[in-house]
Amino acid sequence: MLYTYLRPILIIGLLLLAALPLKAQEGEVLDEIVAVVNDHIILRSDVDAQMQQYMQQQQTRNVDDNLWYEILESQVFRYMLLEKAKLDSVVVSDDQVDRALDQQINQMLQQAGSEEQLEQALGQSLTEARAEYREMFREEMMIDQVRRERMQRISITRPEVIEFFESIPEDELPEIPESVELAQIVVEPPPLEDAKEQAKQKAEALRDSIINHGKEIEELARRYSAGPTADRGGRLPGVNLNDLLPSYAAAASALEPGEVSEVVETSQGFHVIKLNERSGDRLTTTHILIEVGSEELDDDYAIEKLKAFKDSVETGKADFADLARRYSDDRATGPTGGRLRDQQTGERRIPLDRLDSDLRNYISGLEKGDMTEPHSFTFGGEGEEEDERTGYRIVLIRDRIPEHTANLDDDYDLIRRFALQNKQQEELTNWFEDMQRDIYVDYRIEMPDVDPQLDLDEPVEEGQQPPADPPPQQQQQQAPPPGDQ
Repeated sequence: MLYTYLRPILIIGLLLLAALPLKAQEGEVLDEIVAVVNDHIILRSDVDAQMQQYMQQQQTRNVDDNLWYEILESQVFRYMLLEKAKLDSVVVSDDQVDRALDQQINQMLQQAGSEEQLEQALGQSLTEARAEYREMFREEMMIDQVRRERMQRISITRPEVIEFFESIPEDELPEIPESVELAQIVVEPPPLEDAKEQAKQKAEALRDSIINHGKEIEELARRYSAGPTADRGGRLPGVNLNDLLPSYAAAASALEPGEVSEVVETSQGFHVIKLNERSGDRLTTTHILIEVGSEELDDDYAIEKLKAFKDSVETGKADFADLARRYSDDRATGPTGGRLRDQQTGERRIPLDRLDSDLRNYISGLEKGDMTEPHSFTFGGEGEEEDERTGYRIVLIRDRIPEHTANLDDDYDLIRRFALQNKQQEELTNWFEDMQRDIYVDYRIEMPDVDPQLDLDEPVEEGQQPPADPPPQQQQQQAPPPGDQ
């Protein structure tokens, strides 16, 4: 069956903070030991918990009979990689661990709504959670590093890709849905001058209340600040200077702990910033953000600017990608010439059914080379302090691919990705067997002949560098502090 070739790889990792509810309760009797790797013990209840987590994520109870054993093998492999990382003297710095831990907690705060609600769900304070799970994060990052280094050595040639494709029976070749390649130029409408001045004056009045009238910045942030941190009193936990907008970073880094800045303007609006703590290049701040209301933006300016861009491209006076790089206000797509990517796979070719309905409607009936009229949409909102913003854009249809049966001419990149993934999975399986000769592994139960799913959710390209702060789980993009990412 085709799923043998293209089956998604099961991501088995430590459940960490996001799965804390699956922890055994105090006093609960744990099941038997099912495997030992050096001095690491794996309990039956550990495997049961991850099995339950998988079924919840997949919203199914119908799973392969061998899945439980595959998960056990995956846990064994994880501990083997940890031992290999120690043997290879892999080092993950305290700063990297702190950044990954901050990212995880920030994401959970967004989901929970407030520190209070999150602590209630965890059954412990965030300080206690950080202390308890810090070394677990370090281990996950060590494992990821040693695995990636091994996978980077594996490349794949065109003949190998062709051989992989030809090994799939013809009647099992998948149907590739209709898809498009798109690029956009985004213009964020500027605030009308009167509205901008009013927002600045409001920020200055709030600063005056703090400096001259003894008001607490946290209290004012809860009442007046815009953005996701308002309900936490405007508090931003330790954030690296490089992750802050330049004007925010410059103002905050010039302060001594306890001091409050002058009003600072960023692309988000006007900030009043208090520095709470500084450790190297990591700042903990509290801030109030006063935005310019979206109803007080100069929409006509954005629309006319995009119409001019569209006319320049259609008359051959300018190149769309060059205009996007120079003028687009979307920092996520502008530097790549405005190219949009599939949010699930990262591929430039996007199936129509994965576009939002509004965008599908705008490009309906358009062919390769056509552009939409300027239209409004929301963007941003991916990070801790990154609100969704209203902008205008024009979208170029770079290519339109009709539904078809997979073939090497039209789908080489997609097939290559699966072929590389398959080759790396085979290498992981061989590596798993080789390491058992050097690392003590003792199964305490009878094991069927199964292939472990060895945590290879995406192929690792040769020369690809791991992220500076790899998250313990494959989740959302890192949550930035105030900025217009």
